[in-house]
Amino acid sequence: MAPYVFAAVGLGFLTIFAHIILRGLQRRRDFLWYRQLFSYRKLNLSRKQVLETYPFYTYLSNAYKKQFEHRVAAFIADKDFKNRYKGAVTDEQVVLISCVACRLNFGRRNYLNSMLQTVLLFPEAFMSPTNKALHKGEFNPLAKVLAISWKDFKEGMDITTDNLHLGIHEFTHVMHFESDHSSGIDAARFKKFTNKILKELMKPEVRSKLDTTRFFRNYAFTNQYEFMAVLSEYYFESNADFKNEFPLIYDHFTKALLYKEEWIME
Repeated sequence: MAPYVFAAVGLGFLTIFAHIILRGLQRRRDFLWYRQLFSYRKLNLSRKQVLETYPFYTYLSNAYKKQFEHRVAAFIADKDFKNRYKGAVTDEQVVLISCVACRLNFGRRNYLNSMLQTVLLFPEAFMSPTNKALHKGEFNPLAKVLAISWKDFKEGMDITTDNLHLGIHEFTHVMHFESDHSSGIDAARFKKFTNKILKELMKPEVRSKLDTTRFFRNYAFTNQYEFMAVLSEYYFESNADFKNEFPLIYDHFTKALLYKEEWIME
């Protein structure tokens, strides 16, 4: 039995050593060397039926569908979904909101948005306590709460040609905040390429083209956080045009998300 024991121990040490090397390479060269190795979570029947209405899920290959369902189920289990007023949160609301978050985070290892704890649903635009103005969405990092108007979230998801997607926009804010307050590899990557994009915007020829084409809506230029959130909307709803008009910014953003071309819906 002794040779088998030694072999098992040796294999264990070899596995650990290989894991350390791959993680080191991943940090230096920034790639995802595995996504999900063992068990996959599954949604119950009613939630799976909602998942199957989500276009991004139906677009994926079978292997990626399995991974996406796992991530959606894990995201749901990790978050607290609440209605601001009376009534239970529906399966449609829980699943579709989680789908949007997981679609945005699909290239990342840490896809659970650890700095987000609660998703608070309003039936429509709500009065923000911070500035007493109507908001469709708002992320409070101190409370770890993302407030969302369900009406506007659903409209943004259903209309795919206007570059207005509330869910993508707000979850990009969550991602951006994490990049400023986390040392994880995904946060570091997002921060690195956000800075590259902001430097690109300082070039006179890029500014001139932005002013001439008016490709991105004016709200993008409110501040760097809104700019990155608006880029996300255009990335997912006008991907080919974005790539054609501003290829370097597009490339930086793709790397910020570690996104694959095969996940882009045409």
